[in-house]
Amino acid sequence: MHTTAQDTADVAIIGAGIAGASLAWALARGHEGAPPQRVLLLEREDQPGYHTTGRSAALYMASYGTPAIRALTRASRDFYDAPPTGFADHPLLSPRGVLHVATAAELPALAALQAELQAIDPSVRRASQAELLAAVPVLRPEAAVAGLVEDSAADIDVHALHQGYLRGARTAGATLLTKAELAGLARGDNGAWTLHLADGRQLRARQVVNAAGAWADVVGTLAGAAPIGLEPRRRSAFTFAPPEGVDASRWPAVAAVVADHGPDGEAWYIKPDAGLILGSPANADLVAPHDVVPEELDIALGIHRIEAATTLEIRRPRSTWAGLRSFVADGDMVIGPDPAVPGFFWLAAQGGYGIQSAPGAAALAASLLLGQPLPPALRREGVDAAASSPGRLRR
Repeated sequence: MHTTAQDTADVAIIGAGIAGASLAWALARGHEGAPPQRVLLLEREDQPGYHTTGRSAALYMASYGTPAIRALTRASRDFYDAPPTGFADHPLLSPRGVLHVATAAELPALAALQAELQAIDPSVRRASQAELLAAVPVLRPEAAVAGLVEDSAADIDVHALHQGYLRGARTAGATLLTKAELAGLARGDNGAWTLHLADGRQLRARQVVNAAGAWADVVGTLAGAAPIGLEPRRRSAFTFAPPEGVDASRWPAVAAVVADHGPDGEAWYIKPDAGLILGSPANADLVAPHDVVPEELDIALGIHRIEAATTLEIRRPRSTWAGLRSFVADGDMVIGPDPAVPGFFWLAAQGGYGIQSAPGAAALAASLLLGQPLPPALRREGVDAAASSPGRLRR
């Protein structure tokens, strides 16, 4: 589809990361029996997913996030286990599991976490120190006095997922435009939007979806919408070699249980990653939206924490990187029509949960955008559209 200022698309989606790509896929194919939509997917970078999606080493964890995010994540599991034919040429999930480990001082926090997680997933179970050390022998006993085992957690092939959405959306007729930086938005008397790009192009769409990640409040301002109070937060990570002669590929991921450390309650984590080990200080540093790079202090802090809790020696990381995880005040996503700007729709504030919940979040967004009832998979898991409504932030 070639769209010009005279050719009006049904929906223009700003941002082709996992949020925008998954929604484009759902709309272009025809969501829940609705007619296929003419979709424009705009990405200001040379390639989709450059800033956050492409920098994620995601796990599927039904226990991760707020109750509303957990519901969207659970509603995504069927898609991950059995994606549509042709979506990917290999499984999207591979078994991993997660150990939540606690020091003696953190045993009360571990007990609270156990009660919380078992209410969601009864298969989560308490693990003794002996079991933890047998599963990941590099753990220091004092760092793993006790823990929890979350066997249902799995690695997500982020690249295959993102490419499957992009490929499927294009096959269904969506148009992907890269190097398409939005410079202005104007809503005409007929309700349609004109999108002004930085290179002078003009495009038109009946509805605009703001899936711009850390830049969502910037895009909202262009549309005349009130900010949602988005807070981009830097998360840094690095990879390093396992000990010589040690096969760490089958280790579960390991996350420290800390009572009061950041929005995710973690002080460090490690997980096997393509023959190496990925580590992070689990930081969440508030920054302005930009092409974020890892800070040396973040990497040093992660190395210090991991070496203090394990016998691993990290002399030199093989690679380092950082990504932005964007939150609003209550930690939930923002998915829904703007309460004051007709035809402007928010799909933002995915935090660190956007990939594990992508199928569910896209189904919720598509249903709200098209005025449909929520699909059975969302209703079954107790997804409540009000929990993600932009209007909740402006009461």
